[in-house]
This record gives sequence, structure tokens and C-alpha cells, in this order.
Amino acid sequence: MGQLIAWDSDHARALLAEYQAQPGAMLPMLHALQENFGYIDREAIGIVADLLNVSRAEVHGVVTFYHDFRTSAPPRHVMRICRAEACQASGGNALADHACERLGLEFGEQTADGRVGLEAVYCLGLCSVAPSAMFDGRLVARLNTAKLDALVAEAEI
Repeated sequence: MGQLIAWDSDHARALLAEYQAQPGAMLPMLHALQENFGYIDREAIGIVADLLNVSRAEVHGVVTFYHDFRTSAPPRHVMRICRAEACQASGGNALADHACERLGLEFGEQTADGRVGLEAVYCLGLCSVAPSAMFDGRLVARLNTAKLDALVAEAEI
């Protein structure tokens, strides 16, 4: 994700206009919105619906179906903890509990100040070096409490 810009409906309309004539334009439009603004604003759902002549419910359904689409501004830092079987078998459950306790969050939440979000992910492809995590897009293998605490400290800076 590049540098995000603040939500602006006029900018969104201009951005989306280039996709309007494409077949199957809804997903490219939604991806463009998220890439530029970091999330899909509630107002954007109506803009996409108007441009594609579909219902807001249809656009909302697509946005909520795909887990990678966000409907609120993203946190500055994102910690993803692998919850798949290989990581669980390697102590991942205890690390997940430690992350929740250390951050004061449950999975799917972010701090009130928007500093850090905690997300579950199901397989990062690092099964042979489990447990694993991803912090701000950076893979972390052989996760332990010391590494996890260092990542949390990095997010608190």
C-alpha cells in the first residue's frame, strides 16, 4: 500500500470514472478505492452503485464478502498472527493469547488511537518454521514471546 490520502468524494469519483466502462468494474473500483484511501468509505458504496447502476446493497455485499476490504481507516501498524494448524501445533495458541493480552485487543480489533490492529491469518506459508506472524507486511518466522514483544514495542514507537 502506497501513501494513503484522506477520503474525498470528488477524488473518488474521478478515480472511479476510468473503471466505469470496463466489464466487471466493481472489484477493480473497490481495489482502487482501498489502495488510495486505505479503506472503502461508506459514501463510496453509493458512488460505486451510482456509477455502475447497481444497488447499494449489491456493492455492500461485495465489500463485506471479501475479507481484505476494509470499511474503516486502517491502523498504522497491522500484526497478523497465524492461526493455522502447523502454527497451533508449534505453540501458536499461547502466542496468540500473549498478543491479545499484550495489546489489550481481540482478533479483528484495533487500538482506539488507530496505532495497531490485530488480525488472524490462516497460513502464511511458513509451516516449517512455525509459529509465524506478519507485521506491517514483514514475515516473522519462529515467533516467540520475545519476538512478539519486540514487534509490539515497534508498533508503540
